[in-house]
Amino acid sequence: MIRTHVIAGVCGVLVLAVMVELLRRRQLREKYAILWLGVSIVVIALAAFPGLLDWSAHRLGIYSPPNLLLFAAVLVLLLVAVHLSWEASRLEEETRTLAEEIGLLRMQVDALTPDRVPGTHAEIGAGDSGTTT
Repeated sequence: MIRTHVIAGVCGVLVLAVMVELLRRRQLREKYAILWLGVSIVVIALAAFPGLLDWSAHRLGIYSPPNLLLFAAVLVLLLVAVHLSWEASRLEEETRTLAEEIGLLRMQVDALTPDRVPGTHAEIGAGDSGTTT
C-alpha cells in the first residue's frame, strides 16, 4: 500500500514540475495550467495523507474510496473535454469572422488600386489575354 502512495506522490510531483516548466517556457497558458496544477496538488495531498480519501468517501456516503477517486477523475476529464470543445467552437467562429473581414478588405483594396500597379489582384487577368507573339 505504501508503494502505491509513493508512486502517486512521485507522479503528482512530476506533473507539477512539468506544468511549472511549461508555464515558465510560455508553452502553456495559465488558464489551462491552473487545472493541471490543481490536479497534481490533489494527487500529492492524497498520496501524503492516505486517510483523506477514506474520510472524504465516508463523508460523501460512498462505500469504496477508489470509486470516489475514479468518479472524480472521470468528472475532471469530462469538464476538460467540454471546455476544450467550447474553446474549439469559439476559435472556429473567430476564424470564420476574420476570414470574412480579410475578404472584404481585399475587395476594398482591389477597388482602390489602379490596374497598372504590379502585384495587385486587379492586374491578374488584365492585358492581352495571356497570348504571346
